[in-house]
Amino acid sequence: MTQIRIDAAKPGPTINPNIYGHFSEHLGRCIYEGIWVGEDSPIPNVRGIRTDVVEALRALKLPVLRWPGGCFADEYHWKDGIGPRDQRPSMMNTHWGRVVENNHFGTHEFLDFCEMIDTDAYVCGNVGSGSPQEMMEWVDYMTSDGASPMPELRRKNGREKPWKLPYFGVGNESWGCGGNMRPEFYADLYRQFNTFVKEYSGNRIYRIACGANTNDVKWTDVMMERVGRRMHGLSLHYYTLLNQKWPPSGSATEFGNEEYVSLLASALHMDEILKMHIEVMDKHDPEKHVGLIVDEWGTWQAKEPGSHEGFLYQQNAVRDALVAAVHFHIFHNHADRVKMANIAQLINVLQAVILTDGARMLRTPTYWVFEMYKGHHGATALSASLNAPTVEAGPWKVPALSVSASKAADGTYTVTVANLDPAAAQAVEIYLDGAELKTATARVLSGASPQDHNTFDAPDRVSPKPLAVTLAGAKHLSLSVPAHSVVAIHCG
Repeated sequence: MTQIRIDAAKPGPTINPNIYGHFSEHLGRCIYEGIWVGEDSPIPNVRGIRTDVVEALRALKLPVLRWPGGCFADEYHWKDGIGPRDQRPSMMNTHWGRVVENNHFGTHEFLDFCEMIDTDAYVCGNVGSGSPQEMMEWVDYMTSDGASPMPELRRKNGREKPWKLPYFGVGNESWGCGGNMRPEFYADLYRQFNTFVKEYSGNRIYRIACGANTNDVKWTDVMMERVGRRMHGLSLHYYTLLNQKWPPSGSATEFGNEEYVSLLASALHMDEILKMHIEVMDKHDPEKHVGLIVDEWGTWQAKEPGSHEGFLYQQNAVRDALVAAVHFHIFHNHADRVKMANIAQLINVLQAVILTDGARMLRTPTYWVFEMYKGHHGATALSASLNAPTVEAGPWKVPALSVSASKAADGTYTVTVANLDPAAAQAVEIYLDGAELKTATARVLSGASPQDHNTFDAPDRVSPKPLAVTLAGAKHLSLSVPAHSVVAIHCG
């Protein structure tokens, strides 16, 4: 039996709801078919946007959505995506499949979608092939209510009032697809471009600079030294890869025990990655003014057989749900520095929360982790300690249990537990020291195996179900956590 002790009397930092953010890029079928079907589609839609997707995402209380990329952002010229759709110029999506992008989903459509799902917009600007003027005019177009040319052009295109734009990224992966820059060069470019990201009509922008890839702490060091407080957030990208090796490999649904443990070990490595960058950030910014923005994370595996080579379509199994759970626990542990995280990606790409096939739609196991963890949004993180057994396969080893706890403003608690053991349930005793509990309920997400997943013929095979939990005292919970499962306990 494993004991988990949670110190409810010593609150930690607030868990920013933006840690549960998402990412939508013009990649594969994320935008087209996933979000946008067009106003003439037989698929039910509102102004061209799928109604089933809107309904599913509203249920998650999505806090923030990043767009238009990703690598696509630094070849995207926003003026190509406004005005009458039949007059918008097409382009080739050189990064993702070299397919034709018709620009039917642009600024108006994205911000309309954000309003439909009640989420904040995080727009990523073009540094790699764009100009400071182009970036300045885009922000002016979106946020100004003045009489200058850009807001007048917006009104001509059908939007009278400006939108609110809370988050803006100055470039993406400038160390790679965004320009293959050195950190010193990008730091100077950021300072230049950021100067022209103006604030109009009361809109306040949280400015996010391009940060490092995985363990490149030099990039973080240069940015913190040369940019500092001119940015509000610094991004970080880290993907969960089989054996922690590039290029991506392995199936999302067909894997053995060693591949199972290897992928979870890669996910847990996020903790070490964060510690490396936070140490550098703390050196320059001990007051933690600059947030760490993990705006691309998640599993990256081989594409599904038969799918388009450049579309990054993969299924999503119980193992992916465990990957999501341990990431959230890690982000909670670093909530004093991690202020946003955006899983890659929203629909039909990589570790998606939704998959579509024509008019059909399903929620993946990862979707349900987001849904089960809503109690952590904006709550106060609590420290948790445990001494769990380990799971080993080949050279890989992971703890059998991962846990996180938080206290909401109304005094209720959320405790989430992931059992990473593929075969054995874990008997767990949870002590919330300093709490006075009267009620407790629990739900579990699991399947017949770690490979289990939802299909369009069986879309609810993996979905949350009630789980027995015993309230053994005012601060004591007892339950059995099934193998390869995610459990969410709500008590108060």
